[in-house]
Amino acid sequence: MQRSDLIKKGLERAPHRALLKACGVTDKDFEKPFIAVVNSWTEIVPGHIHLRELAQVVKEGIKEANGLPFEFHTIAVCDGLAMGHRGMKYSLPSRDVIANSIEIMIEAHCFDGMVLIPACDEIVPGHLMAAGRLNIPTVALTGGPMRPGSFKGKSVDIIDVFEAIGEVSRGKMKEDELKELEDCACPGAGTCAGMFSANTLACGVEALGLSLPGCATCHALDPRKKEIAKQTGRQIVELVVRGITARRIMTYQAFQNWIRVSLAVAGSTNDVLEVMAVARECEIEIPLNLFDKLSRTTPHICDMRPGGSYTLEDLDRAGGVEAIMKRLEPLLDLNCLTVTGKAVGDNIAKAKVLDEEVIRPLHNPVHPTGGLAILYGNLAPEGAVVKQTAVVEGMLKFKGPARVFECEEDALRAILGGRINKGDVVVIRYEGPKGGPGMREMLAPTAAICGLGLSESVALITDGRFSGGTRGPCIGHLSPEASGGGLIALVEEGDSIFINIPERTITLEVEETELNRRHQAWKPPQRKNTGYLRQYEWNTSNSNKGASISG
Repeated sequence: MQRSDLIKKGLERAPHRALLKACGVTDKDFEKPFIAVVNSWTEIVPGHIHLRELAQVVKEGIKEANGLPFEFHTIAVCDGLAMGHRGMKYSLPSRDVIANSIEIMIEAHCFDGMVLIPACDEIVPGHLMAAGRLNIPTVALTGGPMRPGSFKGKSVDIIDVFEAIGEVSRGKMKEDELKELEDCACPGAGTCAGMFSANTLACGVEALGLSLPGCATCHALDPRKKEIAKQTGRQIVELVVRGITARRIMTYQAFQNWIRVSLAVAGSTNDVLEVMAVARECEIEIPLNLFDKLSRTTPHICDMRPGGSYTLEDLDRAGGVEAIMKRLEPLLDLNCLTVTGKAVGDNIAKAKVLDEEVIRPLHNPVHPTGGLAILYGNLAPEGAVVKQTAVVEGMLKFKGPARVFECEEDALRAILGGRINKGDVVVIRYEGPKGGPGMREMLAPTAAICGLGLSESVALITDGRFSGGTRGPCIGHLSPEASGGGLIALVEEGDSIFINIPERTITLEVEETELNRRHQAWKPPQRKNTGYLRQYEWNTSNSNKGASISG
């Protein structure tokens, strides 16, 4: 019996069939599996502007395999456009809205399977959360990366534009040069060209086994993308026929494969939130310290932007995720089932690394350990996250005076205003899941620090989070957050903060008696939130649990 029989079979379903016939469904179609094509196409998100065409090709593949496709849409927030203002408060919370909307549509209409078509930062995990929650046959088709732009003979992307603001502020770049860069940095459809959050997630989805081999790094407008889309449509019907549901693929071992691939490419710190949130929908607990445990035994083998030199175009040319997994073969669970209907080991059996510089051998890595480190200490007893491979060696241990700001905007004004000095530790608080609310990404201040030439002499810590384009000693996700009474709320201007990434510690060097005095005097700021942000503030979990409402 198909799930869709609930709305198309039996005498009492005559009204349902009548409604479906109004949509063009024929009597013969009632024998076919009903497949949802869940599209996040929109005209304002560069990573999504081409998804309508990909969805059409997916539907062609579904029809060729004797399935019946029905397309519907979800919302999509562009993190780049939302960056640096109130709009970013809505990015992370949108993940739950997307998951909920997919659940509503799938359950209300009894679909047999679904193809997910997301691309950007919080849209991909929103789709995956729905897959784990619903546990029906599912294939994901991520939209693919944008090609890099070219500026003065150099490959560039959106991060160059953000960092150029700081360069203009210190006189290193002229405003007309910034305009020239602005005009060429983003040459068309696709997710931003480096190993930022969206592309980290796409690689993770393929490593998880929920998208077809080659999907993650195939560029948005590459003709191969439509071939993958067509095969995705065919494949979802096969999974429905074989009864292969999402959770048979999304196992604890498969999530470990995802994490290891992300660590090997030094992917975004946001991956921590997304993996935990998606896994929880599958009723799997991924503890925060697992990322650190796996990072210690997973070499960093791909020197990707923003910390490194290569773009997704380079990675695709070098063999993509299949080649990375072939390199990591000794560290992966090769028995995990994938949407091909085969195990990981079968999928990568013939994979080859086509560029030894882009995807290095395990014995000659960029760094001997993976991209992320989890820090603990009195400032983060429940953990904090840093992309350790984006930190220069001289900053791995760092002590400096705190420069304290109550929100991102205040910190950015101070940075661009020349009020941050070498040796400072910038502290941005009340930007956590509840305190923000929404746990804003803060690319503007981190990019400004880089643009001003301070990324090797200034650290930044926050209970908020960072864009995947961030580099330098930027430590986020401090838990407990300030609004929950975390120690970051008690930091005062000039306090000494010691960061020791090799030892995995972050410490506020203030006497316990003084901290007790401050705690007794502390009162959380009163902020009146309305609408969805109010709901999110009430219901979200801490960042060390994925910052999802389901937590």
